[in-house]
Amino acid sequence: MNAVMIVPTGIGCEIGGHAGDATPAARLLAKCVDRLIVHPNVVNASDICELTPNMRYVEGSMLDRFLWDDFGLREVMSNRILVAVNKPVKPETVNAVSASRSTLGASIKIIELDTKLMMTGMINEDGTAGGTYSGVPELIGQIKDYDREGDKFDALAISSLIRVPRDVAKQYWHDPKGGVNPWGKIEAVVSRRIAELIQKPVAHAPIQPLEVKDECNAGEWDFVCDPRKAPEIISECFLHCVLKGLHRAPRIHWNHQPGNPLRVQDIDVMISPMCWGTPHEACTRHNIPIIFVRENQTVETKKMKMRSGMCIVKNYIEAAGLLMAMQSGVITSSVQRPIPPTEII
Repeated sequence: MNAVMIVPTGIGCEIGGHAGDATPAARLLAKCVDRLIVHPNVVNASDICELTPNMRYVEGSMLDRFLWDDFGLREVMSNRILVAVNKPVKPETVNAVSASRSTLGASIKIIELDTKLMMTGMINEDGTAGGTYSGVPELIGQIKDYDREGDKFDALAISSLIRVPRDVAKQYWHDPKGGVNPWGKIEAVVSRRIAELIQKPVAHAPIQPLEVKDECNAGEWDFVCDPRKAPEIISECFLHCVLKGLHRAPRIHWNHQPGNPLRVQDIDVMISPMCWGTPHEACTRHNIPIIFVRENQTVETKKMKMRSGMCIVKNYIEAAGLLMAMQSGVITSSVQRPIPPTEII
C-alpha cells in the first residue's frame, strides 16, 4: 500500500506549519503503509530529520507532477548531493556537510555561487506567507556549467539566508497560537522553480535565525518557545534535514525510459490538512481517495471540493486507523455500530 502525505507551506498548518512538527504524524502513518511519500516540509526540522526507511522524500513540484502522471519516481540507494551556498561558505556549513558525510555516508560537495541567491520572506495581507527572490537564473547557469561534462550530481541542496523583517520574525517566535512561518513559503517557491528547471530533487535550508540572533539585544533571544518551533531554536546550521532527505530521494523516471518506477497508478490514498490545491486536483483526476484531517486547520480560504472517495477524520490517529482498515480490506461501517442493514437491489 502506497500513500502520500502533504503539509503545504506558508498557510499556517496547525500541524506541520512550523519546523518538522508533522514528523510524528508522518511516522505514525508510515507504520500503516508500505511506502509513504512526503515532501520536505513534512519532515524538515533544521538539524533534525526523523525519516523512516519507508518514507520517500520528494520535492513539492516533483510530487505535483508525479501525481499528474508527468513521470514516475525511481527509487535509489543514494544520491550525489551538490550544496549551493553564497560566498563565502561558512564554517558551520562545511561542518554540517562533513557531519553528514561521516554519519550518513553521503556523497556531498559544496559549490560557492558567483551571484548571490537573495530571498526575503513576508506575511501577506490574507495571513499567508510569501516573499521575493533574485539570483535563480544565475544559480541555474552555474550549476549547469558544473554538470555539463556529465552527471556530476543527482540532487541539489541550497543553503542561503532568507531575510525577514525583525518585527515579523519576533512576532512569529512569540506567537502563542503558533502563527504562520514567514520563511517557509518563499523557500518552497524557490525550490520548486529550481527543481522545474534542473529536473532533479531540490531542497532549501534557510540560514536563520542565527543572523537575527546576532542583531538582538542581550537576553532577547533567550526564551522557551512553542515546542513546534524548538528544532529551529536549538539548531546551528539548519542543513542536516535537507542532506538526510536528499541522500536517498527518488529521482525522475521519464515515461519513455525502461524500468519499473513508482507511478501515480500505484498510489492508494493521500492524507491532507484542511486545504485544497494542485495535489488534490491531481488525485481527483486519478480517482485517488483523499483523507482530510480536521485538526490540521490552516489560514487558507480556498474552498475544499468534497467528492466521492474523500472523507474527513478528526485527527492523524483516526487517519492511521482508516489506513489500517484499508490495508486490511475492512470497510469502516463494519467496525462501527449500528451496522447498516444489508442492501437488496
